[in-house]
Amino acid sequence: MDPPASNGPDGSSIKPVSSLRAKFENMTKPGETPTGPPPPPSAAPRAVSPAPKPEAIRDPAPQPPLPTTQKPPSVPKMRPKDKLHLTGLQSLGASNGGPESPSLHGLAPLSPRPVPPPSLLIEPPHSPPRRIGDAVGADRVGFLNTDSLVKPQSPATGSRNFKIPSRPHTPIFEPRTPVLEPRRSPRLPPSQPPSPPPPRRSTELRRDRDFKEAKPTPPPVNRAEKPLIPSRASYLPDASQALEIKARLDNDKVSPFNSPPSSNGSPENDSPPMLPTRPRPPIQSHSPPEPLARSKTFHAGGFEPPPVHHSLANRRRDREEPNGTARGPITPQISGDQPPALPARPQQEAPRTTKSTLGPPPPRPPRPGLNTSGHEVAPAASQKRVSSTPTTTLPPPPTRTHGRSMTIDRLSTRGAGPYRGSQATIPAPVETRITPDTQPAGSSKADDSAAPAIAAFPDTSNTNRSKPYLGKGVYEISTKYDSRIFDVCGELVCTTGVFTRAWRLSDGEQVMSLAMGEGTKGSAVIFKPGSNVDEEAQRVWIGTSAGELMEADIATQSIISSRTAHNRCEVIKIYRHFNDLWTLDDGGTLHVWVPDEQSYTPSLVGGPSSSFRVTKGHSFSMVVGDELWLATGKEIRVYLPGLDSRAQFQVLLRPLVQDSAGDVTSGTILPSDPDKVFFGHGDGKVSIYSSADYSCLGVMSVSGYKINSLAGAGRYLWAGYNTGRISVFDMGQTPWVVKKDWQAHDNPVVKLIADPSSMYKLDRFQVVSLGADNMLRAWDGLLQEDWLSSEMRNMDTTYCTMEKLKVLVLTWNAGASTPNSLRYSDSDAGFFQGFLQSSGTPDILIFGFQELVDLEDKTATAKRFLKPKKKEGTDQERMSHQYRDWRDFLARCLDDYMPGSLYQLLHTAPLVGLFTCIFVKADLRPRISSLSSAEVKRGMGGLHGNKGAIVVRFKVDDSSLCFINCHLAAGQSGANHRHNDVAAILEATVFPAERDATARTDSYVGGGDGSMVLDHELCLLNGDLNYRIDTMSRDTVVMAVKMGNLNKLLERDQLLVARRRNPGFRLRAFDEMPITFAPTYKYDVGTDTYDSSEKKRSPAWCDRLLFRSSRGRIEQLDYKRHEVRVSDHRPVSGRFRFTVKRIDPKQRAAAWVQCLQRWEDLREKEAIEEKLYYLTRVIGYDMTTSQKLIKDRSNRRLQRSPSRHGE
Repeated sequence: MDPPASNGPDGSSIKPVSSLRAKFENMTKPGETPTGPPPPPSAAPRAVSPAPKPEAIRDPAPQPPLPTTQKPPSVPKMRPKDKLHLTGLQSLGASNGGPESPSLHGLAPLSPRPVPPPSLLIEPPHSPPRRIGDAVGADRVGFLNTDSLVKPQSPATGSRNFKIPSRPHTPIFEPRTPVLEPRRSPRLPPSQPPSPPPPRRSTELRRDRDFKEAKPTPPPVNRAEKPLIPSRASYLPDASQALEIKARLDNDKVSPFNSPPSSNGSPENDSPPMLPTRPRPPIQSHSPPEPLARSKTFHAGGFEPPPVHHSLANRRRDREEPNGTARGPITPQISGDQPPALPARPQQEAPRTTKSTLGPPPPRPPRPGLNTSGHEVAPAASQKRVSSTPTTTLPPPPTRTHGRSMTIDRLSTRGAGPYRGSQATIPAPVETRITPDTQPAGSSKADDSAAPAIAAFPDTSNTNRSKPYLGKGVYEISTKYDSRIFDVCGELVCTTGVFTRAWRLSDGEQVMSLAMGEGTKGSAVIFKPGSNVDEEAQRVWIGTSAGELMEADIATQSIISSRTAHNRCEVIKIYRHFNDLWTLDDGGTLHVWVPDEQSYTPSLVGGPSSSFRVTKGHSFSMVVGDELWLATGKEIRVYLPGLDSRAQFQVLLRPLVQDSAGDVTSGTILPSDPDKVFFGHGDGKVSIYSSADYSCLGVMSVSGYKINSLAGAGRYLWAGYNTGRISVFDMGQTPWVVKKDWQAHDNPVVKLIADPSSMYKLDRFQVVSLGADNMLRAWDGLLQEDWLSSEMRNMDTTYCTMEKLKVLVLTWNAGASTPNSLRYSDSDAGFFQGFLQSSGTPDILIFGFQELVDLEDKTATAKRFLKPKKKEGTDQERMSHQYRDWRDFLARCLDDYMPGSLYQLLHTAPLVGLFTCIFVKADLRPRISSLSSAEVKRGMGGLHGNKGAIVVRFKVDDSSLCFINCHLAAGQSGANHRHNDVAAILEATVFPAERDATARTDSYVGGGDGSMVLDHELCLLNGDLNYRIDTMSRDTVVMAVKMGNLNKLLERDQLLVARRRNPGFRLRAFDEMPITFAPTYKYDVGTDTYDSSEKKRSPAWCDRLLFRSSRGRIEQLDYKRHEVRVSDHRPVSGRFRFTVKRIDPKQRAAAWVQCLQRWEDLREKEAIEEKLYYLTRVIGYDMTTSQKLIKDRSNRRLQRSPSRHGE
């Protein structure tokens, strides 16, 4: 519309102040209605230059015009961002049912029909009524709309109410309580001019003037530099605050937006746009509007829009309920003619007639529809649209910024904090699955009180550390270049990077090698689906860092076709969904490629079938059923891609977040339990979600290291860590059980893939890992060796003879005392006599001493460490005499105080203050074999033996025993050093490995070969562990000991706390009898008084006994301290009962045959399940066809090797 003739530079007339005053004075008459001819148009105040519009509130499509009765004042051309948006404003007259009243600004209502304006009549402006100005000026903020500043005055045409039509695709959802409150944005309020209000949706109408070709004229400037509307805030209120302002006004005062008369809302009738109302529950059923046209245009403006202010997001969320807390159902209010019903969402692939083949396998069937995962498609009459469909947000090229709910969360990579909701100015997608009744199936959040608690740590007591090698094929393949992405299908594995190479896992031969070109590298790779199951893994799709997609043929080692489909955005992921392929780039563009009608496989020739826009900041994503679960930092969003770009795309209103866990780094699903989705986090936690209702089922802390990759193999969850280790968890028990844990790579594990096709193609289940060391390694996904060894141990009572041995253990930090030191006190002199005579003639006696030399003598310690050769003779002789004195003293005590039993010295071992002395009964000595001892130094970085351990192991019959005497790092704050000492001792390879495979299975546990401590069946650890009591002062501890309140102290014991809270604490695999005695450290020598020296060390249970056994083969009978005052520590002893076994070889052979038979039966069952999963959930065959394919393949195998299955 051309601006009227005027003397203003922007097309507006300049009038004297007196005329404006008269105009505002007439506005004080609220009850009058013009009776004469319509007044001439008056100059509207000049509009403030619009602020940049946040990308979440930009309109992708123009709206139809809102007709007026007068020609408005001049409007600057080329201002698409200043279009009038009436989102959220309602007519008070319509809602209250009463007649309309004059507007808030004194403007007359708009007329439904254009009326030629009078050419000469000019009415001066009037001052606004004081009462209305007072009511608004105190509470009103900013401009509700920049277009309201140039709105002309329209003549009154009666008191017809302004009807507000239903918003065409307002989502409906059932009120639910979120798990976590939305996170508030930490951004400060912008200091820019007030921004426009939230936009109307793309299907709502706009004014005619927006469709006019605009001229590039600058926006008008406020000459007076004065605010045109009283304002106290510099930010833009949203629709909900506008409603709150109007609610505070008198019922007879109505905004000028409410003046147009009602109409049926049809654009053909030139009626004004209808504003939606938001009635409260119950949900009203109605037919949805016709689908929107897909936007193919850019938003005007080349600048990056500012983020939505947190205060605006709060008010937009609060408008759903008056109190702003509940998100009730949002239903459109139908007025006028009903729009046509939205057609039903089409299937992801149109049904087609499959071509028959002469032989198996049949060609790939049409991919199942959206209900393959148990969710039906809603009828067209009840299907509800959501606001985040790519129809209104997906741009053609990548230069455009995102809009609405696709806005990037720029703070998603920061630390944990309150959850911040989506930066959408309109209601975000409904938290619902598409079901026939369109009722929400779940919420992305539950109540804070119902938030899943972190479960107990996994049980590591029976972890197997052996590597699960495959029986056939090569074990490892070196890629010989830096590769981080790979895919595997059957016997072929393909990696990409600067090269794309493929190998055969059967013999390790390289079958393809392609160079990606200078400056380009492969960033994603996947095996292309074949026309039938036997034609799988013949070609690969490669995504590059330049946004190019290539299809390569492995047999010819050539590129078949290529296409730049992602506009130079790096392709970061390629997914397979039945016989579709989805490609995602780092700009957030998702393309869906469906099979053509000739080859039944996706092709790059015709381009993608549909495209979508997802959130940027991708950290992990995967396909779950028909959905794409995409993680950005801690947030997980769920999308539903399909052939129809106009259909519902984003599933959840808000992302799924667990603030107690770190960033999402990996994820998987289990074929045995596809309804659960597992995500690995950077802080070593695993979160579990339900794919049915999106609820969080729990969070498990499985490690202290970053989880780089997860894979589901049958009933087990595989996790690859940043340390290069791989763990396998059995989730069928509570808490989870760590079945395996081994060092798979020297560098971090980059990716794990459980190959679903391997069982069907190779008759084995393989899991392939890629490490940062550029090594590909294949593992046995069925864990056959683990199952066989575990089953044999469970059957050992059928082929073994069991016997119980009595074991007595004493640990004592002697404080450099000698046997002669015991003579100075009568109670000390009689200690060993009473101790041995009350022991009950044990079969094995273990004496573990610490600090038999004075470690406090810094001079002597320095001499031993710094000058070992020069002073070795003298010091070693002195130390040897000390150890010899204790050895001889203990032997005499056994002879004197236990005359009925004959004991023999089995072994002694010293280490700079540590001393282990083992005696056994004479009749037991011939049954002992494989005796060995070792030492682990931990002092001064592992160079000195003042701290460390002595480890002695031997076998009694066919059971292996291991005894550890240790002295760990000291200090109240040295808990982490002690943890590291324990880990180093238990993980050290200190013994020669057992070479006989049968002996390894019979005598050692955990898949070990006897070279490590935890390989042995029966382990006992004693010593001065130096764990202290935390967060309590010395006086408090002493008082609690005097009062007998030991439980209060034990709750803060560092060892017990670490066992509860630290999943990587290695002593979690050990057990300890409950402590009922007072702390054994630290006393004044010769007294019963805790340390009264200058340091005044706090009492603690430093001296401990812990044990570990398989299936309860160790039973502790007592656990007590003894009163020997010659040292600052009190001795601690325990009596145990060890169960050892003796194997009958013939019975064992029979048990082994039975075990193998059960394994074959179990393997056959597992194989059928894995094959059905592959054919139905990956390939897309129905159950009948899949079963036929499995049967035919099995028959062909029997024909090739009949002797294997013959009688």
